[in-house]
Amino acid sequence: MNDRPTNAAAEPAVAAAAVAVPEAVASPELGAGQRSGGRRAALAPVALVVAGGLSVQFGAAIAVLLMPRAGALGVVTLRLAAAALVLLVVCRPKLRGHSRADWGTVVAFGIAMGGMNTLFYQAADRIPLGAAVTLEVLGPLALSVIASRRLVNVVWAALALGGVVLLSGGGFDRLDPVGAAYALGAGVMWAAYIVFSARTGRRFPQADGLALAMVVAALLSLPLGIMDAGSKLLVPTTLGLGAAVAVLSSVLPYTLELIALRRLPAPTFAILMSLEPAIAAMAGFLILHQALSLTDALAIALVIGASMGAVRSQVRGIAKS
Repeated sequence: MNDRPTNAAAEPAVAAAAVAVPEAVASPELGAGQRSGGRRAALAPVALVVAGGLSVQFGAAIAVLLMPRAGALGVVTLRLAAAALVLLVVCRPKLRGHSRADWGTVVAFGIAMGGMNTLFYQAADRIPLGAAVTLEVLGPLALSVIASRRLVNVVWAALALGGVVLLSGGGFDRLDPVGAAYALGAGVMWAAYIVFSARTGRRFPQADGLALAMVVAALLSLPLGIMDAGSKLLVPTTLGLGAAVAVLSSVLPYTLELIALRRLPAPTFAILMSLEPAIAAMAGFLILHQALSLTDALAIALVIGASMGAVRSQVRGIAKS
């Protein structure tokens, strides 16, 4: 891994190059065994991203049960505050020895994380969850096109976009404009989260940067949650559910994604994020007993196909390096 920080003003494509799999560039000529090892090394961070997506969406199913108790902003506050506490205890991040640029990066990461969560829950409070996720995922999809210099990634992004639009049921014209704006804003924050997560992972050891960024996000959301839910946040059952949501929707997935982004190019990671609506549909079916229509199944197949194509392109690129 390259531990040297990148220029804070670098373009997303530079960030993508900086987190390329180190084994892929170790030698210009690879034997069969080395190529096989390179493929396994390339697929490992992909598995981390998928596991993170599963954790997020099953955590969201618990958050649905928590919403009537604490409200949208209250759920965000419980999620981020509990996650920050867990990460601080586990990671015990060092506060000394970091440059001003390091702190700027981690604060930006925290702002992106807090904004992404707050805006998304505001959107979900106004428009259907499927539409909110579909609009939000446009942020990572746009990043995949901007950051990538390969035409094939544009094709995969377009295919994934078609899938998530189909999954929405084509109902964008019937959406509350305020809710849609919140979802699009969450998408912008999601794209920023991808970029600053990669930069934070290179500037801070282990998950120290994630823990510090989570504290920033929690502090930003705390006043909003208190105003929205007040003393409801202190009810024991609400605190318990909030802790479960924090672990499943924040601690596990953000840690897994931070590790993955150290070894996976940002464009491929961004397209993999298009799996989120499909995973959400699966979690809704298994946990909330929400049936899938034929159209939903087709949309999920398109999204998964695009993600598989992006991963396959990445693995091929590594094997040829």
